[in-house]
Amino acid sequence: MTEERNLIPCILTAVATVAATVAALWYYGYLHIAKEEDALLLADYTFLKTIPGQDYKVSHEPAQQVAQCIDGVLVLFDTKQKGLSGVLVDKRKRAVRCHADTPAAL
Repeated sequence: MTEERNLIPCILTAVATVAATVAALWYYGYLHIAKEEDALLLADYTFLKTIPGQDYKVSHEPAQQVAQCIDGVLVLFDTKQKGLSGVLVDKRKRAVRCHADTPAAL
């Protein structure tokens, strides 16, 4: 007694369930779909070496980012876009380390 089943409603139900679950997770913020611009640099930074007795000039206007030392890594938080943060890295994608206290003279 072979009975043929129509699998199309089962497949459509499964696809609709997955789509509804993904949509609900995204709507409530549990799922973030990464875009290409999320991986771009927030800003370009330049290292200014301080030499005793030599003056250097910086702008009086502060940058849009604020840095904080978290677990020994320098983390930048953007003040304009809430929730946007990143780790400061060098050209080889190595995290810039930091200490809570002032480093000793080398």
